[in-house]
Amino acid sequence: MQKVSCPNCGAEVSFRSPALPSRVCDHCRTILVRSGGGIEAVGKAAVLPFDVSPIGIGTRGTFDGRGFDVVGRVRWGWTDGSWNEWLLLFGDGSDAWLGEAMGQFMLTDERALGDVQGDETIRKLILGDRVLIGARALIDEEIFIVSDARDATCIAAEGELPFSPKPGWTIHSVDFRSAHGRCASLQREETLSSFYQGRYVTLDELAPRYLRPIEGWPMPAYGG
Repeated sequence: MQKVSCPNCGAEVSFRSPALPSRVCDHCRTILVRSGGGIEAVGKAAVLPFDVSPIGIGTRGTFDGRGFDVVGRVRWGWTDGSWNEWLLLFGDGSDAWLGEAMGQFMLTDERALGDVQGDETIRKLILGDRVLIGARALIDEEIFIVSDARDATCIAAEGELPFSPKPGWTIHSVDFRSAHGRCASLQREETLSSFYQGRYVTLDELAPRYLRPIEGWPMPAYGG
């Protein structure tokens, strides 16, 4: 773990993973980036709006026998709503994303575009085209259906992240799902694309600890 002083407010800021170059200061919300052995302030993250997610920075859980800590979050918004993407840091230093929308959770790892761009639908998206809901993609010999496609804007962010989450950052986000509980997501920013693949999970499956209490929501036994 690396501890530094925020160049804006002087508060102590911790970087837990050497693979995550960006961090939002918890005190003044300055976006910090490690560069050349130093720390640079590159902007200001907006204040996160209220939501009712039970997950938070510091939540811990287990996935496929591996323990993880929640270390970061990006809140994406579109015309009619928003969703969270939580960054999970595993004990071996690897990371994954836990997408949370309307009570559903999808846990995904990033994959190389070269692994999936042989499919025509994926290739169209990478090249800047748009596809319709219901379009099909063949990924690892499994059929995935486009379940959602929309433009989204970064509302706010917190914690450690693999990129600088500047407010106003806009992407085109496309979600896929298979008949067997698998899921995938392609996110495109201008000419740059990223692809993530995984499966749908439940809170019970992850058994996360240190959940946030929510009025009217019964805290699971594992959540305290």
